[in-house]
Amino acid sequence: MEIVDNKKVWGEALIELELVVSKANFSTWFKNTFVSKSESGIVHVCVPNAFVRDWLSTKYHKNILRVLRSKNPSIRAIEYVVSKVQPQGTVQTIVVQQQSDDASSLNQLRLGDLDINKNDGLNPKYTFENFIVGPFNQLGYAAAQGIIKNPGMTYNPLFVYGGTGLGKTHLIQAIGNHIKKTSRDKKVYYLTSEKFTLDYIDSVQNNKTQFFKERYRKYDLLIMDDIQFVSGKEKTQEELFHLFNSLYENNKQIVFSSDKPPKHIAGIEERLRSRFEGGMITDIQKPDYESRLAILKSKVVEGQFKPTSEVIEYIASVIQDNIRELEGALNSVICQSQIKKRDLSIQEAKQLIKNNIRPQKTVSIKDVISVVSRFYNIEERVLFEKTRRKEVVKPRQIVMYILREDLNTSYPYIGQKLGGRDHTTVIHACEKIRRDSQQNPVLQQEIEHIKNILYNNV
Repeated sequence: MEIVDNKKVWGEALIELELVVSKANFSTWFKNTFVSKSESGIVHVCVPNAFVRDWLSTKYHKNILRVLRSKNPSIRAIEYVVSKVQPQGTVQTIVVQQQSDDASSLNQLRLGDLDINKNDGLNPKYTFENFIVGPFNQLGYAAAQGIIKNPGMTYNPLFVYGGTGLGKTHLIQAIGNHIKKTSRDKKVYYLTSEKFTLDYIDSVQNNKTQFFKERYRKYDLLIMDDIQFVSGKEKTQEELFHLFNSLYENNKQIVFSSDKPPKHIAGIEERLRSRFEGGMITDIQKPDYESRLAILKSKVVEGQFKPTSEVIEYIASVIQDNIRELEGALNSVICQSQIKKRDLSIQEAKQLIKNNIRPQKTVSIKDVISVVSRFYNIEERVLFEKTRRKEVVKPRQIVMYILREDLNTSYPYIGQKLGGRDHTTVIHACEKIRRDSQQNPVLQQEIEHIKNILYNNV
């Protein structure tokens, strides 16, 4: 065991947290955080303001505690403290397991990847040159290429949606980095919707709303990530609506990303939703095996250690849903190779990677009903009613289909749980959704997004 300072411990924790938190959320909520001390099993995590403190304690506390406990099992609690100044002088310490110099070097390399340009919010590593194109993201890539050729005029706004860890942030930031590089006179800015909200709140509290308005209207390209988080924030939506109109009327390019299409984001004003839907809407789906393999091979080329083809193919075959988890598993293999100073065998890789494969979330019938009703913006109770209204029949049939296909629930039991319907009705519903989804790409995408929400807590 080795005594190390809190700065190093928190840096190592951030590396692991980045694997389970989206890039946009990571840069928003974990920026300017540090550990000030650790005593009696309590770690003091310092944050820049009360808003971040509340968000970390409610949204990410379990992940933070899990990661810190993996470093030191004696940690039993975390206190989030508002403090903008890192303490100087004596460095508080906690105990973590010793790592070799090679592992430490790798950690420093990854931390370097987190560098964000403070002027435009862009991460320089997100470019088209290292963006792997496959069937799962081909339409989004084509739309992005159209934008960089004629920004503000083609596909404005661009709205990219898809599940967590599929490369949305990489794609939309690549647009910004390309225009920044090729058109130096254009002002580009990337931010998350959370940061936009924080900036707006700060402007109201400090009587600087006019400055806030003028600041965002000066950009030629505005990229806003995770737009779904403006849901329910009426004043933020109002400011975003007016900002959108100002940029659009002046032929300024606007790019949004979300975990779901505009029509399925609850708590959004209709006038703002119509703006989102006024341009190009494209989704990024789960990568196929060939795309996952290509992504891994591209990452291996960048590093010094090259896992065997057998190991790379194994990673691509077992981690199917999330590019970030895919890269995380690869990083784990490379890190262990550096520590051991040799390539890992396939058996060693399997043992290591099994900790990176997320167990399938246990889903109940109640979960399916709840998610589907929220996705289609209807009340749960109407799914059980004897109604043939189109806006109810489709969601109800999708509930039946998922219960049968994913949970292997019997037809009679599904019918019983959904208003006492006959099992033949359930069979008809399942067959109809199966047939329609094969012929209707939009329906297929909707079902995929519902499953993504179910199993990945999107």
